Amino acid sequence: MNTTELSGNWNEQKGKLKQKYATLTDNDLLFAEGKKEEMLGRLQVKLGKSKEELHKIISAL
Repeated sequence: MNTTELSGNWNEQKGKLKQKYATLTDNDLLFAEGKKEEMLGRLQVKLGKSKEELHKIISAL
């Protein structure tokens, strides 16, 4: 998954992630250009998932 794929439909994916993981906040899912790794790091900590697991979850949405 590259930055274009992630940012292109991020609002839709963000909504699905919030439905699946109710503990996530808008701040956790804040996607800013050049800050993809920072956001993924926050999600890793919050959900207790590896980077690979997060990529699979987001790709499956």
